[in-house]
Amino acid sequence: MKTALVLFAAGSEELEAVTVVNILRRGGVQVSLAGLQEGALCGSRGITLQPDTTLDAVQESEFDMVVLPGGQPGTNHLKADARVAKLVQRMMTQEKYVTAICAAPSVLAKAGILDGKRATSFPTCLDDYPKVAKQMNAVVEDGKLITSRGPGTAMDFALVLLERLMGSAIRLEVEAGLVR
Repeated sequence: MKTALVLFAAGSEELEAVTVVNILRRGGVQVSLAGLQEGALCGSRGITLQPDTTLDAVQESEFDMVVLPGGQPGTNHLKADARVAKLVQRMMTQEKYVTAICAAPSVLAKAGILDGKRATSFPTCLDDYPKVAKQMNAVVEDGKLITSRGPGTAMDFALVLLERLMGSAIRLEVEAGLVR
C-alpha cells in the first residue's frame, strides 16, 4: 500500500491539508496527518484539526510521499523546525515524493532541495530564493518534487499527487466521483 505523510503546524492552511488527505484517502493511499506537536491544532482560518499522530512519532518511518501545506504562520513553523528539514532532505535522498503547496515550497527552498529545480508557490514566497527556477503553473513537477500555488489549486495538486502514487486510472476514478 502506498503511504503519504501530511505535516500540519499551528497556522497551516486547512483547505490545502484536508483536500490532500481527503483525495489521497479516496484513492486508497494510507495517509498520516502529523502535527508538529501533540494535540489539536488551529489552522490559519481558525479551524481546529486533530492530527492522527505527531511528527516525532513518525520521524523515522518510511513514506512514499511527504506533503507540506502552506498558510501562515504554519509555513514559518515548518520552516523553523529542524525535524522538517531533515525529513524532506532524507526523502529527497531516498528519491521519494517531496511536495508542497502555497507558501510551503519556501520550506523546501530553505532546506536546499529546490536549488536548480523548477517550482511554483504562492506569489512572492520564493522571491528570496534565486536558485529556484520559478514557474507560474498551478502544479509544477520536477522529478519527484511537486509544488503548487495555493488554496485555489489544492484540488489539482491533490489529484496529481494521487496519480503519481496510484496511477491515472485511480485518479480518473476518484475525479469522476468528485463530479468536477
